[in-house]
Amino acid sequence: MQYQKTATRIVSAFGCGADTIGISFELGVSDKRVGTAGWWNNIWVKEFAEKKGLLAKNFVGDAFGMEMKKAVIDYIKEVFGGKVDLVVYSLASGRRTDPIDGKTYMSALKSIDGAIEANTIDLTTGTIVAGKMEKATEEDIFNTVKVMGGEDWKLWMKMLLEAGVLAEGCITTAYSYEGPKAMYPIYEGGTIGAAKRDLEKKAFEINDLMKKVDGEGFVSVCKALVTKASAYIPLFPIYCSILYKVMKENKIHEDCIGQIERLVVDMVYGDKRVVDAKGRVRGDNLEMVPAVQAEVEALMSKVSNENLHSCSDIEGFMQEFLELNGFGFSNIDYDIPINVDALAKLNY
Repeated sequence: MQYQKTATRIVSAFGCGADTIGISFELGVSDKRVGTAGWWNNIWVKEFAEKKGLLAKNFVGDAFGMEMKKAVIDYIKEVFGGKVDLVVYSLASGRRTDPIDGKTYMSALKSIDGAIEANTIDLTTGTIVAGKMEKATEEDIFNTVKVMGGEDWKLWMKMLLEAGVLAEGCITTAYSYEGPKAMYPIYEGGTIGAAKRDLEKKAFEINDLMKKVDGEGFVSVCKALVTKASAYIPLFPIYCSILYKVMKENKIHEDCIGQIERLVVDMVYGDKRVVDAKGRVRGDNLEMVPAVQAEVEALMSKVSNENLHSCSDIEGFMQEFLELNGFGFSNIDYDIPINVDALAKLNY
């Protein structure tokens, strides 16, 4: 979840004046590409933070691996002041090599109850097309939990705690998403949902661990947002674009940075925390307002290619998707030649 991770660093650094460490798997400049959007996000967060006199260390590699965990711990001890007071776990991946058993597991985006026929949006044309989600096998479910569940989050927190680098009162949270009943077969009723339930289970175990430093751990359920992963999930682009329209009309829409800012200021540290019966902090509380969801459901029941632009904010959805990948900015001339060799020398 590079988008939310970057938003969290921006809020922490430029909103709260915090030094930050970012861990991500990104690809830089090579003979085949000019780097992923996440690669450049890392570089520019670091550059602008350092102009503010802040530390902004980027680790690029396998966040699941033991080597990365040890390298981050060493950096905290040797350079970062010895302690951290906030750990945010926000990781989406198609595979994970378990450092304990050495096996590589592949996640699967499938439905548990059965195959699903669900419309979605073709991002190249901006039109509604037929989509499908296959039925998951038991192996699919198990593997997805291994990749996207809470096992790695707990391993991170145990190692950080045992290394003595968690400050008194340290908070850790993992970002998640649930969505409304319309999305149930895809999220809660899918392999992702199984992984998220494991994440929630591990949150209680992590919270117990955090008591050793008078801290806490919990899952934060975030608002529906355009991400590289979510944009390709069946039905989600339609739901999200309609949600954007309704929330904007009700003047409660938040982009990724705005939502993370409210989550951090009001709920992680503030006195406006919204917690559900499962102990999850609900940063999506504005999305889930009953009147908002009723309006979204009504529009979803009648949306088609003929009325897509009047029933949804498809333009806003597509614009966010472009910007997420580094395109669609009106103040940038994309025809200007770039010096790839000079870009390759920039330090992430």
